[in-house]
Amino acid sequence: MAGNTFGKLFTITTFGESHGKAIGVVIDGVKPGMPLTEADIQVELDRRRPGQSMATTQRKEPDKAEILSGVFEEKTTGTPIAIVITNTDANPKDYENLKDVFRPGHADFAYLEKFGVRDWRGGGRASGRETAARVAAGAVAKKMLKEQGVTVTAYTKEIAGIVAENLDLNSIENNPVRCPDAKAAKAMLSKIDEARKTLDSVGGIIEAIVTGCPPGLGDPVFDKLDAKLSQAIMSIGAVKGIEFGDGFKASSMKGSEFNDAYKSEGGKTQVQSNHGGGISGGISNGGDIVLRTVVRPTCSIAQPQDTITKGGEATSIQIKGRHDPCICPRAVVVVEAMIAVTLADCLLIQKSIQSK
Repeated sequence: MAGNTFGKLFTITTFGESHGKAIGVVIDGVKPGMPLTEADIQVELDRRRPGQSMATTQRKEPDKAEILSGVFEEKTTGTPIAIVITNTDANPKDYENLKDVFRPGHADFAYLEKFGVRDWRGGGRASGRETAARVAAGAVAKKMLKEQGVTVTAYTKEIAGIVAENLDLNSIENNPVRCPDAKAAKAMLSKIDEARKTLDSVGGIIEAIVTGCPPGLGDPVFDKLDAKLSQAIMSIGAVKGIEFGDGFKASSMKGSEFNDAYKSEGGKTQVQSNHGGGISGGISNGGDIVLRTVVRPTCSIAQPQDTITKGGEATSIQIKGRHDPCICPRAVVVVEAMIAVTLADCLLIQKSIQSK
């Protein structure tokens, strides 16, 4: 099946299904000699892990990472790194009543039309469970970026119309919704709980900031940095939109307001403002990369919904199982991972250009 591999020099290929035996990822392009342990990966997987609060699915998966190859004596060997995560709390029986019907908002119909067959156990490859493999790859990419002084930080900016007004990055991991505004976080949790009790779901917006990114990353014309980041983040199942810097707000601005002027400090060229979100002409300009992405309400809700069977007969369904009433808190970690994977790839590409 095409579409399972991302990247050019730093590549990741994910595999496995939501209710199969395991999921995992194969990572290629990591230099030899970089310190790497299962604990490094586990830190990120624990952040994404389900069942941490009432704001997330109650599926109890430990998401324990096991490195199968590419690491020897806690250092990378330069060969492909294979990581597997066993599914221990899969409940395919929850989905038996859905195997012959199409769930509203899901990829059931589209997958069946494309492949002629679909894995109805929790959505198979279309399930959000696949993102755990991305987070494992992101943990490796983050280690590579750290060596270059690059940091990726994402957080929940908005849920169900509640917007974070303050930005305290140190408080992100101190609340279940990963919001940098403690007051807004409480209101967000209330909205999520309300949706959960009414058998519904809510969406939101995740914002991310990349600091320390060197200028020069990204390649014209079709491999612009914002284009590659867009592909990476839009490949996350629940994401429906993305913007950089001032984004859609730019439509109401003048050029004199939007343009980022340059200055020189300590012999370095820097931007004075950051309306473009750290990217000029598709190439990083040394400013902080700032982006926001829209996360849709969770597809799987327990309210009765109208649908049809594979045979075209009208029917209604109620989706059982354990699902997130809001995807944002866990998607924050996935967004960070895909940004890190993209930047790791771009760094390697830039080094290959400069070495010639």
